[in-house]
Order: sequence, then C-alpha cells, then structure tokens
Amino acid sequence: MKTLARVSILATGGTIAGAAPSSTQPGYTSGKINVEGMIQAVPNLEQLARLNGEQISNVGSQDMSFEIMIRLASRINALLSKEETDGVVVTHGTDTMEETAFFLNLTIKSPKPVVMTGAMRPFTALSADGPLNLYNAVAVAADPRSLDRGVMVVMNDRIHGAHSLTKTNTTSVETFLSPVNGLMGTVIYGDIQYFRGPFRKHTISSEFSLQNVSALPRVDILYACADMPPDLLDCSVSSGAVGIVIAGDGNGNMNGACLEKAARMADRGIFIVRSSRVPTGTVGRNLEVDDDANNFIVSDELNPAKARILLMLALLKKRTRQQVQDLFYSY
Repeated sequence: MKTLARVSILATGGTIAGAAPSSTQPGYTSGKINVEGMIQAVPNLEQLARLNGEQISNVGSQDMSFEIMIRLASRINALLSKEETDGVVVTHGTDTMEETAFFLNLTIKSPKPVVMTGAMRPFTALSADGPLNLYNAVAVAADPRSLDRGVMVVMNDRIHGAHSLTKTNTTSVETFLSPVNGLMGTVIYGDIQYFRGPFRKHTISSEFSLQNVSALPRVDILYACADMPPDLLDCSVSSGAVGIVIAGDGNGNMNGACLEKAARMADRGIFIVRSSRVPTGTVGRNLEVDDDANNFIVSDELNPAKARILLMLALLKKRTRQQVQDLFYSY
C-alpha cells in the first residue's frame, strides 16, 4: 500500500475562501470560509495526502501585508524543517499572489514543495474553480517529483514558477500566465506533467534570510506615463522610501524631468530601479538610458511588483548598486 505524503495547507484568505449571497452574484466578500471548510468541500482530497490545515490569516489579497508574508514564510520554514511534513500548500487571493509567491521563493529554506493556489470565483459561486485548484495543488505538493522546484503556483490546470507568472485578466479563470519563460508543467485532475525546472535562484540557493526580520525597508513603485510629474519622486523619498521602482514606459523609460530627478535621488543614495509597465520583455541596461552614468539599476525580467520585493529584501543589508544589479540578474 502506498504511503501518502504529509501536506500542510496554510490558508490566508482570498477569493477561494470568498462567499456571496447567491451562486450567480458577481460581487462577494473574500476570506469568509476557513481552511477546514475548504478542505471538506473537495472530494477525495484525503486520497492524495495526509492533511492538516492552519489559518494564517483570512484577508482579501489586496490587504496582504509584509507582516503576514513574513509570518507565513516563518511558519512554512518551521513546518518544512520537520520530518513529518513533506510539502505545503498555501491558499491565497489572486490580486497579489505573484508577489507573495516571489517573496516565498526567495525566503523559504527547503527543497520540499511549496505550492500556492487560489480561485477567480468565490467558494459559493456556480462553477467555482477553487476546489479543483486546491485538489491539483495538493497533488503537486505530495508528488516527489516536485522537490527542488522552488515555489510554484497551481491555477487552472497549470503549474507556474514563482519567478515568471503574472496575473493578466481581472476576472477570467485563465488569468495567470508565464509569458516570458513559459509553464513549468500541467496538472489535470491530479495527473502531473513537468516540462522544465525552475528558473534562476530560489529557496535553498537564495541568500536572503528572514531571521530576526520583522519589517522590510520601504520601497515605492511609481507608474510612468505621459508628462509624469517629477515631484512624485520627492513625495516617495520624503515619506521614507529608500528605494523606488519606476514602472517605466516601454523599456523602462521616463521623461527627461523625471530622469534628471531620479539621477539626483540616486546620487543621494536612493536605489532607483527601472522596470516596465509593459506586460512582457526585459529592461535592458544602458540602452536608451545611460544607467551607469545615472547610477540606476535595471529590473531585467522582473515586473515592478516583483522588482519591489527583490529590492526590499536586498536592502535588508548594506549593498553596493552593482551588488543589487547582480541580484536582478540572479533572481
């Protein structure tokens, strides 16, 4: 008889735990169903793994905070350090799932599987997608082939790596895509096929640690647009930001006034990262902008939200700009 893997399900809230007054009402309230209610709603889940559930938080992911992320990462690290845990599934809202997934990808210290999942339709909806997403996530977390693949996100029968995925649609169940690097694999009613391994450094190869960390340095994201006012950078720095990610036009661009202001900020020691508001592609160094002369950092493949996560973790210790730039090429 096959010995079942031991999987912990950590719930944080989100649409997967959401409820509405009727099954066909588009509006709903996130985080109304607890972890035990979600587990009990999925048929045959206990045939995949020996399960236990914990409620870490119960919020819509628009209210996900770094305090919750740090607590979640610490709990995952504690669970995975024990022999009696083979993998972890995290249920999470989709709005900021890619940020939490990337954060965990850089701060979990185990090769054991960590799989995030959620839903685009609430628990009470007609054709709710959460139960099957949870079923597939548990299957992935329980599979020995999932070892050393970093943090993964399982949604809509697809397995994404934390580095690459992004949310692309406000309401569709096919919202998550990995447009630059592609899927890691698929999972159809628990049947898993892997196409490739993880991309770049993650988990046990990551240099980042949350030991003795209770808060992260402030880093803001500013959205570039036509005639963007440069005083936005002043507002961020005067409010305590030690780093700014520019969600730039095209290849991480900004207008001349903002470019000049950002360069002055960089001279004062503020870390300026050029990312892009464009959904796909990399931001290249020293192309249209002289990054060397302006002391800028480029985000390479990371979108603004993930670039912010990496910069916040990078600034937990003193680093040069070159050292931070190297991190963007490594993670």
